[in-house]
Amino acid sequence: MKKKEAAIEIVKKFIQTDPVKAAQALEHLAPADGAQVVMDLPAPVAAQALEHLAPLTAAQLLERTPKECAAAVMLRVGKFHAADVFRRFSPEFSKAVIPLLAHDFSKDIAEILAYPADSAGRMMHTDFLAFRRDTKVREVIAKLRQLAKKQLPATYCYVVDDENTLIGVLNMRDLLLGAPDAPAEEVMIKEVATVSPFADREELVTMFAKKHFLAVPVVNETGRIIGIVNTKNIIASTEEEATEDLQILFGASPEERVYSPASFKIAKRLPWLHINLATVFLAGLVVALFEGLIARVAVLAVFLPVIAGQGGNAGTQTLAVVLRGMIMREIKPGTGGRLVLTELWVGAANGLVTGAVTAAAAWLWKGSPWLGLIAGLSMVITLVAAGLSGALIPLAMKRLGFDPAHSSGIILTTVTDVVGFFSFLGLAWLLQGRLL
Repeated sequence: MKKKEAAIEIVKKFIQTDPVKAAQALEHLAPADGAQVVMDLPAPVAAQALEHLAPLTAAQLLERTPKECAAAVMLRVGKFHAADVFRRFSPEFSKAVIPLLAHDFSKDIAEILAYPADSAGRMMHTDFLAFRRDTKVREVIAKLRQLAKKQLPATYCYVVDDENTLIGVLNMRDLLLGAPDAPAEEVMIKEVATVSPFADREELVTMFAKKHFLAVPVVNETGRIIGIVNTKNIIASTEEEATEDLQILFGASPEERVYSPASFKIAKRLPWLHINLATVFLAGLVVALFEGLIARVAVLAVFLPVIAGQGGNAGTQTLAVVLRGMIMREIKPGTGGRLVLTELWVGAANGLVTGAVTAAAAWLWKGSPWLGLIAGLSMVITLVAAGLSGALIPLAMKRLGFDPAHSSGIILTTVTDVVGFFSFLGLAWLLQGRLL
């Protein structure tokens, strides 16, 4: 027992002194032996070594430990590396470990792994081949021959540093011509085309069309390679149109398909149609408040759909940009205020320009400068509201825990209609003496 404790102390000091070398030593152990080392060490020390292990190797070791041990180690590993390791767990082991993780930690991991539909993160696969920078050329060739015997050919071989960050790709010709004892980093190609896991299908198609790659590595926020996307993945993805977000945006179920049963379609659509009906009545109520004014100045009715329609279009533009920013994680925590302010200014600028055009058109058409002034000012107010609501609605829905895309369009249309109608008719009521 004392010998075992002494050995563990030596391993602990080794890991604390040089975690990179310790990780390399663990990689050369049989998985069962490596798992035993992990179990014998305190979780913080084991995490130091696993932080430098290749994700697949780390997953293989942790799956041979009790779930409590695996969870304790995972909690002390950086969240991006933990997500890479988690991706390699079997579904059964993942389900066993998740309940043992802290809520905030598991939430962060889930967000990292929840890549958008038709993104590189969804299409990639993780069975790629990567070597450390100091791996000898002869060792790389030996590994490739071993894989060939098992009929597991590697399209590309990648080179990573001690932090598993992608630093190069190996060309088969350079490997064969290189000195057997040369490290992989001496013969690798340093210029590597990579994609983010959030790159969409169109971006991937463009890259493959221009570069004619067979596969492209996918790297996360820290530069670590987490998978590869190959031509087969892209072709398979392009066979199905990316319609789910569009359906969600307008209140349809993402599960609904063209030939879904009629009962399913009705059940999914009807609730949102009722919500939309309520919002339409709300906009109608605003118009009803000014029913007498419209009866006296009938020309006002002509401009109502112009104001509301332009506001809806402007708001949808903002909404589309903000939703894409959320999906691509371009909107970082704490930057929502700046986004809202930017869209507010954009709405004001667009409102001034389109308002001036509307005012001129109304004046020339009906010969009333006051009608032009009312229409122009209302257009400015409506487009400012459109920009503001197009940014705020998805941010607010996410803060409240709802899907930001889910029927934001319905809420946005309500806001632009109500603001557009009220501002136009309200200004007309204030200046009705000039219109009559």
